[in-house]
Parts: sequence; structure tokens; C-alpha cells
Amino acid sequence: MTTRIIPVDPFDLVIFGATGDLAARKLLPALFHRDRDGQIPDRARIVGCARSDLDDEGFRDLARAALEEHVDAEYRTGDALDRFLARLHYISIDVFGDKGWSPLRALLSEPEEARIRVFYLSVGPSLFGPIADALKTHGLADEARLVVEKPIGHDGDSAKELNDRIGAVFDESRVYRIDHYLGKETVQNLIALRFANALFEPLWNAKHIESVRITVAETLGVEDRASYYDKAGAMRDMVQNHLLQLLCLTAMEPPHHFEADALRDEKLKVLRALRPLSGTEALKASVRGQYAGYPEEAENPASTTETYVALKAEIGTWRWAGTPFYLRTGKKLRSRLSEIVVLFRQTPHQIFDDLATPVAPNSLVIRLQPDEAITLSITTKDPGPGGFRMRETPLDMSFTGKDEEGFRMPDAYERLVMDVVRGNQTLFMRRDEVAAAWAWIDPIMDAWREGGGKPEEYDRGSEGPMSAMELMIRDGRRWRSLAP
Repeated sequence: MTTRIIPVDPFDLVIFGATGDLAARKLLPALFHRDRDGQIPDRARIVGCARSDLDDEGFRDLARAALEEHVDAEYRTGDALDRFLARLHYISIDVFGDKGWSPLRALLSEPEEARIRVFYLSVGPSLFGPIADALKTHGLADEARLVVEKPIGHDGDSAKELNDRIGAVFDESRVYRIDHYLGKETVQNLIALRFANALFEPLWNAKHIESVRITVAETLGVEDRASYYDKAGAMRDMVQNHLLQLLCLTAMEPPHHFEADALRDEKLKVLRALRPLSGTEALKASVRGQYAGYPEEAENPASTTETYVALKAEIGTWRWAGTPFYLRTGKKLRSRLSEIVVLFRQTPHQIFDDLATPVAPNSLVIRLQPDEAITLSITTKDPGPGGFRMRETPLDMSFTGKDEEGFRMPDAYERLVMDVVRGNQTLFMRRDEVAAAWAWIDPIMDAWREGGGKPEEYDRGSEGPMSAMELMIRDGRRWRSLAP
């Protein structure tokens, strides 16, 4: 497996919240790997901004520690680390005051040669608006690109308010709403699998697909995110963005061309075609759970925040009428697993119905983590004489590169940050997508609030709440096991 490295144009990347967890775990390691692989040009600079009183060397020490923790030692050899650290600069800044803005403007003004300017907001959403306003006030927003992390609001109204405030400073063509799931290799291969292969696209509809099941399971709890998570919950933290984006890519119609707005137009159509769920109907089609001991971790004994969500969604289009999409996500589950399972219908006439073991339907499993791969399960004859026995045989397309010396699977942030520099918005959410997602989610959460009660408790290390199993059993289906 060979990887073609295409250098990007010179840029200045300014990270607000540069001393935070996301920068340490994801952004700095991602930029280091892109630099090590030769994709970042010599004149590119990375500027950290935060409240902490650091200088350039202090920030470089912090970055060195982050890379030592999150990048394998084999990649921190030679002069790669020193070259990367030399790119780093730091400015202590007050988002709500004047401190730091003049030095930041002076730094970005020198040298004078043109370079791409990117502001990455690795901060809470409450700071998105103030930072955008300050960038405009200090003359830094012109022609610059803005990257914002989720969550975009906590409901449809707050998302609109936030997008309006950002949009008053940055044109939509310069706003990059990042969802790291869209940067995963397998998610992009889903697009290639569907639209570059005659084998799958003719079968990609309700006539041939029985159901689609999307799972994002985590073994970790809320850890040090309790203060944020108890206000958000699994629906806002995972379903509104990650899971609905995966649903869109699975269900969308072929775009007329592989470019940003054409692809995002098709995703938007899927979101708008989701059958609305509200009131008792929403309660029947959804499950919310909370793992045992969560209220103590969140230091909120009365917490009704869900750490698990399961949903049955239906898409009102010709392609998908009659094919349900089941979504589930949760914390403290049996294993860490993210996958899309496309289950095909049985053959229309079964000639093997007298066999001891029923013939299983074909399935396509698109695994995002822990190891990215696509597996097509087909039925074949078990070799050997003395009878006609059938078995499931997986055709495994792994993208880990484990068998190839020196290969490393790039992290999703590596691609996404470089796409911002390239000006490619294909894998980023548009504001009307965000609005459409909230329009579907909000009535479900309203139904939960009006219905009262607490989420169903489930054991740590389990498959989740029993009601989630019953959601599938009512339809004569079962979730795939989360067993490792």
C-alpha cells in the first residue's frame, strides 16, 4: 500500500485553545505526522493561542510532551521533531479583551508573502462567537478560514444563533464544521464502494437491503468530560452529528460530481427525508439509557442525562421505503466498536431450506474502529465430501496496512486539517445540514422531557439497556453482538 504525499501551499494555522486536550491528543500529533511525511511546506507556521502565560519555548515544551505521549517513538526520530517544534509560536490572548491581539496581528503580518490563514477554534462553543467577533474587530478575518468543532449549539435555535453569529464574520465558503468521523479512511471508502463499483450501486436500495444498523460503542465513561457531558448527553454528543452523518453517507443518492456542495446537497436531502418522530411515536422508536454509577461520576445524583441512545429511523424516499435504519451509541459498553452493517435480503427463493443450518443473508460490514476494514459476508459450500454444508465466508478488505512494513494509518484529523488548507469542504458540514439534523433530533428530545422519568440503567461492560434489544426484537431483528 503506497501513499502519495501532495504538499499543500504555505499557511499560518492559529489554534485557539492550543493548551487544551484536543490540541494535545489530536491536532498537534496530526500536524506533526503531516510535517514528518513532507506535506507541510517550510514556510508554514503553527500559532498556539490560549489564556496561559507561555512564550514560544514554553509552548514547544508543552507540545513536545504531548507528542511524546501520543506519537510512537519510532516516528519521533531524526530531525523530524525539532523541525516541527521550530514551526510553533505562542501568544497569550484574552478573547474578551485586548491582550494578545496586536501581537497576533503583527506575527501574521510578517513575512509579507501571501499564505493561507486558518483559525481553528479548539474551544467550547460559547467562545465561537466572541472569537469570530474579535477576529473581525482586529482585522484578521478577511480571506481567512474558520474551523469549528462540535457541538454546534444544543438545539436548533441555539445552532441557528451560533451559525448566524459566525456567518456575520465568515462567509459560508470559509467555514469548516469538523466531524472527525468523516475523515476516517473507511467512511471515504464507503463513498468509493458505492459509486465506483457496478457490483453494489444497483443493489443499494430497499428492494435488496433488509436493514442498516449503525453502531458507535465506547468502553470509556465520561472521564474528565463530566461537566460538559452532563449538559449534552449521547444524543447531542454523538447522534446529532456523527451517527446522522454516517446515515447520510450510507443513504444518499449519487451526487452529480464528487465535489463539496454536490455531496452535501445529497446528504441534506436524506436529513430532510427522515420520517419525523415526536410524542408517543418518538418514545416507541427510541431508547435512552444511563450506565450504572454515572450520576456519581457526574456529581449529579438526580441526573437524567442519557449515556446510551438507540433509534429506529426511516427515510421517506423511493430508494429506502421499507428499509429501517437502526442507530445506537453508548458509553461503558462491552467493547469499543464503530461500524455500519448493511444487511441484504434473503434470496427470493430458497433451495436450501432442508439444510440443518439456515443460510444466512449476505451482509456488508463497514468498520470504522478499532481497525478500519470492510467485510462482505457471503455464503459458500463447506469443503469436503459427505454432504452439502453451507458456511459464511468473509471477504475482508482491511485498511490497517499491518502487513506492510512502515505503513501507518493516518488519523482522521490529518486529512481534515490538510483539507482546510486545500480549501476542500467535501468532508465538512454545511450550516443547512446542521439545521436539518437538529430539526429531526429536537422533537425526540422534547418527547423525552415531556415523558418524564429517568433513562434505563444498564450494567457497565454490557451490551446496553434491555429496551434497546427489545426495540429490535419487536421487528424480528437483533443487534450484532459487541463481543470483541
